Amino acid sequence: MGTAAGTRGRGQPGPSTDGRSTRWDEHRAARRAELIRAASKAVHRGGPGVSMDEIAAASGTSKSIIYRYFDDKTGLQIALGAAVVGQMHDALTQAAEAAETPRRALRAMVGVYLEMIESSPNVYYFVTRTSAVAGTEEAAGVALAAGHVATGSQAPLAAFLDSVIELVAEPFARATDVPPADAAAWAAGAVGFVRGAGEWWLAHRGRPGTPDRDQLTERVAAWLWAGPVGVLSQNPGGSHRPPTSSSAPKESR
Repeated sequence: MGTAAGTRGRGQPGPSTDGRSTRWDEHRAARRAELIRAASKAVHRGGPGVSMDEIAAASGTSKSIIYRYFDDKTGLQIALGAAVVGQMHDALTQAAEAAETPRRALRAMVGVYLEMIESSPNVYYFVTRTSAVAGTEEAAGVALAAGHVATGSQAPLAAFLDSVIELVAEPFARATDVPPADAAAWAAGAVGFVRGAGEWWLAHRGRPGTPDRDQLTERVAAWLWAGPVGVLSQNPGGSHRPPTSSSAPKESR
């Protein structure tokens, strides 16, 4: 009896463990992930205003099945948003860590951000524009303005921006040796600047005079690094040459 008891204690599930429940949780998580991927493809093709009927058709299922995994369209939007911003955060982190200098880290993060929003503007707008889902604009807008972490009906963008601010502050602090609060304040402004420039660019791509992605990456990174006034004052004709060593802060090696 002693041996049997010892065997059960080492290898068998305890009374509080339900194997069926664990398997169901794994199945539910996998099914949610499948539905999120299908929704992403549907939004990519159909735009941020795609209907739940279209999402269900793209998923090969019905709306009633989708609602078993997401409370409503807002819940699906939040789940897709969390997946997208998670991927973007990972890519930004890898870009920053692979860069040899602080300035190159900043440039790499700007480039990654622009590349990812260009890859699917429809998905980007679906997860960042609360008005894409009727009835969520006011609540989510207030939450984003207050800087709250995404929960419930809030879009996941606020928490993402907070985490990116930390990423951007690090190379700036290394290059300038400023207090952490100053680095954080600059980074918050930089993140907003990059987002605004990127969204302007999405709306103006293809128009005469609009820079391509690589050109915009170089310009935005230069403006952030040396300051737009310092850069543009060196090029009154708008030739957009890179800042000279005398006008730009020296980067830490």
